[in-house]
Amino acid sequence: MKFVQHAKAQINMWSILSFLFILIILLPNIFIAIHLFAEPNENWLHIKVYLLGDLFYNTAVLLVFTGVFTLLIGSSLAWLITVYAFPFRSFFKWGLILPLAIPPFIGAYTYQGMVSYTGFIQSILRNTFDLPVNQKYFSMMSMEGTIFIFTLFLFPYVFVITKSFIENQSSSIFENARLLGAGSFETFIRIVLPLSRTAIGGSLSIVMLEVINDYGVVKYYGIQTFITSIFQTWFAMGDKESAFKLAGTLMVVVLFILVLARVLRGRKQYSYSTTKFKPVQPKQLKGTRAWVAFSYCFAVFSLAFLIPFVQLAVWMFMTYDRILTAEFFSLAKNSFTTASAAAFIIVIVGLIIANYSRIHRGLLPKLLARVTVLGYSVPGAVIAIGVMTIFLFIDRNLKSLFTLFNMDTAFVLRTSIVMLISAYVIRFLAVGYNSIEAGFEKVGTTFTEASRTLGLSTFQTFLRVDVPMVKGAVIGGFILVFIDILKELPLTMLLQPFNFQTLATRAFRYANDEMISEAASASLLIILLSGMCIFLFHKVLDGGKSD
Repeated sequence: MKFVQHAKAQINMWSILSFLFILIILLPNIFIAIHLFAEPNENWLHIKVYLLGDLFYNTAVLLVFTGVFTLLIGSSLAWLITVYAFPFRSFFKWGLILPLAIPPFIGAYTYQGMVSYTGFIQSILRNTFDLPVNQKYFSMMSMEGTIFIFTLFLFPYVFVITKSFIENQSSSIFENARLLGAGSFETFIRIVLPLSRTAIGGSLSIVMLEVINDYGVVKYYGIQTFITSIFQTWFAMGDKESAFKLAGTLMVVVLFILVLARVLRGRKQYSYSTTKFKPVQPKQLKGTRAWVAFSYCFAVFSLAFLIPFVQLAVWMFMTYDRILTAEFFSLAKNSFTTASAAAFIIVIVGLIIANYSRIHRGLLPKLLARVTVLGYSVPGAVIAIGVMTIFLFIDRNLKSLFTLFNMDTAFVLRTSIVMLISAYVIRFLAVGYNSIEAGFEKVGTTFTEASRTLGLSTFQTFLRVDVPMVKGAVIGGFILVFIDILKELPLTMLLQPFNFQTLATRAFRYANDEMISEAASASLLIILLSGMCIFLFHKVLDGGKSD
C-alpha cells in the first residue's frame, strides 16, 4: 500500500515523460521477443539445423579472443601510462584513445588493401627486395584477421575505463607492493588486475557488444555471424520471420554477455581504509626501460591509428579529384545533420530521465535508469528490425487518418528520416544518459533543494540551476553520441531512406565493391571529425589535465 501511495506521489510531468521515453525504448525489443516464439517457417528450420551452430561458434571465437587480447593490451597500457613516466607519455594519454575514431570496418579494408597483391607491403617485397610472395600469408580475410582488427580498434574501451579506475586509487597500494618486494609485472598481475575487476568487466562487456553489433568487418572478411545472417535473410531471402528469430536469438546471446559481465565484476567493493588519499604519482623511468615503455605505446598507436591513417591519406590524394564532388559534400551533410539531430534529442531525453531519477527516490526511478542502457546492449540490426516493424504498424493503422487530411498514405513514415533518427535515439540513449547521470551525481541535490526553497518551480530550477551545473556533462554526452552515430553502419544501412546515404555507408559500399582507394575520402572525414571530438572531449571536458 505504501509503495502504491509513493508511486502516485511521484507521478508528474517528469515521470510521465520518462515513462513515455522508456516505453519507446522497450517497444522494438518487445516486438522482437514476441516474434521469437512465433511459428517457424522452412527457412528458419533450415537455419536452425545447418547454420545456427556455426553462428554460435564464430561468435564465441570472436568474443573470447577479442576479449582476451583487448584485456591484455588495454589494461597493460592503462597501468603503464598511469604509474610510470616516460618520453611522450602525455601524448599517449589521449593518443591511445584515437583508434576509437576509426570504425573497425574502415580499419578492416585499409589493412586488407595494404597487404593485398597491389598493396605497398607486397609491392616493396617484390619490386625492392625481389622476394617471392606467397599469397596465403598475406590475407586478412580470416578469423585471425578479424580478431586482429577488432583488437586494434576496440582496446581503447578497456584502456580508458581501466586507466580512469587506476588513477582514482591511492598510491599507497602500489608503494606497499614495492616495499614488500613485488616487481612491476607481479604488481600488475596480482594487484592491478584484481583491483580493476569492476572496470575491466564493464569495459569488456562494451567490447563484446561492439563485436556482436559489427557488420562491416565480418561482412567484408567473409565471417558468418548473426548480423550478416540477419541481413541475408532480410534482404537476399526476403524472409522477415527468420530475421526476427535470428534477432531474438542474438538478444539471448547479449543477455548472456551482460550476465557474464556482472559475474566478472563480482560483488566485491573496494574503498579507502583511511581518510588520507594520495593520488598515484608516476614513477620516472630511465634509460632502456623508458624507451621500452615508449616503444610499446608507439607500436600500438602506430598499428591502431597512425599506419591506417597515413594509408587512407595516400589513397585520398590519389582519388580526391573524382570523389570530392557535390554528392560527397551532400553525404557529409547527411551524416552531420542526422548525427547532430539524434544527439540533440538524446541529450534532451537523457536530461529528463536523469533529472527524474535524481529528484525521486525509490524502485521505479531506479528501474527507469536501468532500462535506458537496454538500447545500447542490443545490436543495431536488431533495433532496426524492431523499429521498422513499429513504423510499418503505425503506417498501416494511421492510413485512415492520412486519408482524412488528403495525405499520401504510401510509405509515409517507414521511408522517412524520422525512422532512422528514432532508431539512433533508442540505440545510443544510454551513451548520452550515462554522461549526464554522472554529471548529476557530482553536483548532488543541495542546490536544487535550495532553489525549490526559494520558490522556484521544478521546471524553473531545472532550466536555471540544474542544466547550467551539468553543462560539461551534457556537452560530453552530445560529443560521445555524435561520434557513435557518425560511425554507425548496420542500423543505418537497414533504415536509411531511399536515395539517402551517409559517409559510413558510402565508404562501406566502395570498399565492398573493391574500390578501396575511392572509400578513403569518406573514411578520412569520419576519422578527422571523430578525432577532433575525442581531442575536445579529453582536453576540454575532461579537465585538460597535464602532468
